[in-house]
Amino acid sequence: MILETIKSEGLAHLSYFVGSINEAIVVDPRRDCQVYIDIAQRKGMAIKNIFETHRNEDYVIGSLELAHITGAKIYHGSGLAFKYGETMEEGQEFYFGKLKLAAIHTPGHTDESMSYALADLDAGEEPVVAFTGDALFIGDVGRTDLYGPKEAPRMAENLYNSIFKKILPLGDGVILCPAHGAGSVCGGAISEREQSTLGLERVLNPILQKKKEEFIEFKLSEHHERPNYFRRMEQYNMEGPPILGHLPNPNPLLPAEFQERMDLGAVVVDTRTAPAFGGAHIKGSYSIWLNRLPLYTGWILPYDKPMLLVLEDIGNLETAVRYLIRLGYDRIVGYLYDGIEAWYKKPFPLDHLGLLTVQELKERLDRGDELMVLDVREKDRWLDGHIKGALHIYAGHLGQHLDEIPEDRPIVVTCKAGNHASLVASILRREGYREIYNLLGGMTAWQNAGYTVTKQ
Repeated sequence: MILETIKSEGLAHLSYFVGSINEAIVVDPRRDCQVYIDIAQRKGMAIKNIFETHRNEDYVIGSLELAHITGAKIYHGSGLAFKYGETMEEGQEFYFGKLKLAAIHTPGHTDESMSYALADLDAGEEPVVAFTGDALFIGDVGRTDLYGPKEAPRMAENLYNSIFKKILPLGDGVILCPAHGAGSVCGGAISEREQSTLGLERVLNPILQKKKEEFIEFKLSEHHERPNYFRRMEQYNMEGPPILGHLPNPNPLLPAEFQERMDLGAVVVDTRTAPAFGGAHIKGSYSIWLNRLPLYTGWILPYDKPMLLVLEDIGNLETAVRYLIRLGYDRIVGYLYDGIEAWYKKPFPLDHLGLLTVQELKERLDRGDELMVLDVREKDRWLDGHIKGALHIYAGHLGQHLDEIPEDRPIVVTCKAGNHASLVASILRREGYREIYNLLGGMTAWQNAGYTVTKQ
């Protein structure tokens, strides 16, 4: 038996290639799916079937893309009007090579959620692997708030029943293969640990130590953000996204060509680090550090406009493209050839943001300077401790709260480490705010410096 985990960085998405003899399946494939084809060719296997655990909200499922290339059949759970693939029911079994995959209906994260129990028939009928989608993670369980507060109690109870009555009874020795690892927005505190079994989760997972009533109460008390792009992903994943065929190949653009595209309405995304962006950037561009493209892009950027990239290095282009197409951003039309240096050598006009160290901010606050600290972290992080007197607006909700931010005072934006703050600062600059600072190192640096925080 071959079992390979494919990690998609940024989204913390996990998918799986499973094969035996000359046949294979893929569970929850990503959109840039050549990786599965490469494994199949390397192992001398044909991909027979593709299994989805649920519709997914945080990335574009690659099932149609992979099926288009391989001819494999797609299967998903019942209850949604999927416009592609085939619907399966609980207990349905699939055989490939010397393996058997059994479908298990495990609602809770979503109503159509499925898990799969894999048996190695050479060893017997008992399952050896469980693919649990967003129901059970390592150290955590799936979020249950996607249908809104009225449905949350029902979803939490369903998730509890799915885990304790269907997944854990598969056996303590069964290997756990969830759809996400640490850092995913689909869980609250997924463990950094990358391997586990159902037995280990039964003992070590803090959520599984709770009785049913405690479990439901805990799930209802969680604070999860719902990015704007989730609805787009849900639509794509139910109706089927456009077939790419291959990765987009953005054109290298000279500054004059780049400016022409901007004049026609293209959006500029600067993927350099926050300090680099603050020092010099193209006016009107968004600051989204390369490693945060999967997390922040869907909150902010429109789908109906072409995109231009400013890169730290040409070697980052493929990574940026992969991150973006996984979120459905396919119109990546070009990048600035030779980077920001080419822009200012022409010279084309530049903009910049202020940068403050935590020591400088502390000094200014102590002497009573008229400035506002804007904390753009998630609610839970804000409640854990923040700078006294700061205004809290989560970055993803900024557009609905601009009227709360004064235009006649310096604004110091802070987040955990400075990357999210750079995006918010770039948005405020686009909105006409002039004296904007990014707090370098954010609240991490503030607390490491020993400065006090308040929880009031």
